[in-house]
Amino acid sequence: MPRPTRGSQKAVKREEDDIDSKDIKPIKPVSAAKRKADSVPDADSKAQAPKAVKKRKGQAKGDEAAMPLVERTAVSSLSKAMYIGAHISAAGGVQNSVTNALHIGANSFALFLKSQRKWNNPPITAEAKNGFISQCKEHHYHANEHVLPHGSYLVNLAQADAEKARQAYDSFVDDLGRCEQLGIKLYNFHPGSTGGDTKAAAIKRIATQLNKAHKATKTVITVLENMAGAGNVVGSTWEDLRDIIALVEDKTRVGVCIDTCHAFAAGYDLRTPEAFKKTVDSFNEIVGAKYLKAFHLNDSKAPFNSNRDLHANIGTGFLGLRAFHSLMNHEEFQDKPMVLETPIDKKGPDGKTIEDKQVWADEIKLLESLIGMDAETEEFEQMVKELQAEGAEERKKIQDQVDKKSKTTVKKGKGGKKVKKEETSDDESD
Repeated sequence: MPRPTRGSQKAVKREEDDIDSKDIKPIKPVSAAKRKADSVPDADSKAQAPKAVKKRKGQAKGDEAAMPLVERTAVSSLSKAMYIGAHISAAGGVQNSVTNALHIGANSFALFLKSQRKWNNPPITAEAKNGFISQCKEHHYHANEHVLPHGSYLVNLAQADAEKARQAYDSFVDDLGRCEQLGIKLYNFHPGSTGGDTKAAAIKRIATQLNKAHKATKTVITVLENMAGAGNVVGSTWEDLRDIIALVEDKTRVGVCIDTCHAFAAGYDLRTPEAFKKTVDSFNEIVGAKYLKAFHLNDSKAPFNSNRDLHANIGTGFLGLRAFHSLMNHEEFQDKPMVLETPIDKKGPDGKTIEDKQVWADEIKLLESLIGMDAETEEFEQMVKELQAEGAEERKKIQDQVDKKSKTTVKKGKGGKKVKKEETSDDESD
């Protein structure tokens, strides 16, 4: 089985940002040319044939969702119920996220519920709210199960300063309110940063804010994302997540989203079946399997245990395709939103950076093709080789950076005495 091609990709401009019908047949990763030739659906394919999507009022100008890039796979046709999607744009209103998810053949998706670059945002309009709810119903997206909004990067629930902590809380609880308006049950966020304080104190502040937010809202599960481990960031260890959850009063309102790149960068190996099992077992023992609610699916441009948060396309990074094969075939990971945050930026003919959503469409099909696949076949090995070759230059570049930063340097201390200092890696940002 050939892997999805990245040739003849349709470039689109940047924008801010379940189907269980048995009538729809799964789409395996094929070339762009064959996809075009086979694009006429079976007579029984009703819900997700690659047909034009009616443009809604308020939809962003230039929205590419008028014609899906690929047909959406019926989850019921897969041997395991894996709901794979990506973090897509909600430009022009949250209602547009649904057509943008359809555009790439996604069965789950993430979005920002408001601008994540500013503190004050207008409320969701009735038109946006009703449009989101009606489109989810029309296209069989279960917003309470497979939509995973991402919190603002501005919010730090571990903030010690009283005024800044209030500002962070207000933005956070506003997002939870938006989730409840839209019928969304899961809300993903970064735990926060210590700001130089002790981790124990920061963890206590995070839990205090969560307890307050849970009392101010009714249903949303606040989902902690594991982090890559740089700087003062909280959440790079299973123990950090466990300790936050331990202080949350209503345990039904808290969960965890595992980001595969972050886990790998923080020292949790997933590359072999044995390493994968060890990491999953450690999570279950320390945090608890019942708290696992979602995934961010990202390969890593940086090597193992580097504490560098650098997302790579699936199979092209240091994690490699075998890790994602293990993930796609793990029984306990079914029915959870699995969201791609892989790079889709590329240079256009004019030299400007644009987004190519075909990358996500292809990666969704690639991941779906791994479900039930025998990883010991030549076919799988060939996929591994092709993808690793594609990412070889970038891996070497980052490996050289990591090696350079990890070298022990000699510096002069007080009185001119020479001391050794280990350099640290970059702070994480994603």
